[in-house]
Amino acid sequence: MKILLPVDGSAFTKKMLAYLTTHPELFGTGNTYTLLSVQQPLPPRARAAVGSEIAQGFYAEEGEKVTAPVLKFLGQHGMAVKVIHKGGRAADIIAQTATAGKVDPVVMGSPRHTALGNLVMGSVATRVLANCKTPVLLVR
Repeated sequence: MKILLPVDGSAFTKKMLAYLTTHPELFGTGNTYTLLSVQQPLPPRARAAVGSEIAQGFYAEEGEKVTAPVLKFLGQHGMAVKVIHKGGRAADIIAQTATAGKVDPVVMGSPRHTALGNLVMGSVATRVLANCKTPVLLVR
């Protein structure tokens, strides 16, 4: 399977990683894993001022802070991982990356919100579920 793992360094990411490593029958070393780190986009004027190359470097540098410990953790469990760093709205980028990469599932951590909580506060996971054409496994 090709599995997309959106990560943000939160406690929910850690729960998702724990789930992956404790279910080797589903998520063993024979799968292909892609870590996705999405950074908030730079304001349009700032992006125009610094240029696309510097903006992409910023997204990669900030993303490395999130993905480095995850890569180390997954490496200790024998999982080979590809890494992608992007800037934009997280839910949109996750859904687009899943579709473009033709992944089998997206596996991501999610906070426990009630329906009212999602309505009021919103949730990246909720937006991914609404926009993604790929199966999504939420780990709570």
